[in-house]
Amino acid sequence: MHRYPRWPIHLMLVGVSFLMLIPFYWVLKTSVTGENIFAYPPSILPKSPHPFYYVDVWYYIPFARYFLNSIVVSALAVIANVVFNALITGRLGLLDSYLGLALPQCSTIVCIFVFKASFDAVPRSLIDAARIDGLAEWRIVWKVMLPLAKGAIATNVILGFIWSWNNFLWPLIVTRSADMQTLPLGLARFLSYQEDTTGALYAFCIMVLAPGILLFLLAQKEFIRGLTSGATKG
Repeated sequence: MHRYPRWPIHLMLVGVSFLMLIPFYWVLKTSVTGENIFAYPPSILPKSPHPFYYVDVWYYIPFARYFLNSIVVSALAVIANVVFNALITGRLGLLDSYLGLALPQCSTIVCIFVFKASFDAVPRSLIDAARIDGLAEWRIVWKVMLPLAKGAIATNVILGFIWSWNNFLWPLIVTRSADMQTLPLGLARFLSYQEDTTGALYAFCIMVLAPGILLFLLAQKEFIRGLTSGATKG
């Protein structure tokens, strides 16, 4: 069987990745220069970079407090996503119940599907053997299925963290004091203090995006494995 060279595909993927990284580079460059983003011709390299805009973000609003609030809320959301998404609703006796109807609001259908695809790939013999040994259903999930679903767990952690980290509407509704606001709400407050927001706005974006990007880079292999687990079944 003739095998075609794979370097054209890799070259194309490198080109697409480069194009997708251009906006991130532009945000980073503007965050340290404060350059006019509408200037023509645009400068490719940053001119006179400095960290002053990051200092402005840190001191004009209680950034550390908002960052801590976002960390706590996202951590709780991640734990809830992993727990609720891993359960099987019918076996918990939640069908045709108010709690069963409300349960998806504590979770996301995409992450549930990721867990389902991963659990479907677990050999049935392992589950049957666990039942023969007398394990309860929740212990089968905890002791047998979850250890084999690291990709699904990583996918839930990343998606749950990013969705919670970037959430604006729900924190806006439920928070009453400024001390409980998260970073998306802090951005609106910061913009009310600044007139020239070009550099500071982009610096704020970098500081908010950094944790999510770092988390993805640390768990990207498991994340991709979790998204493709259903495709590799059998």
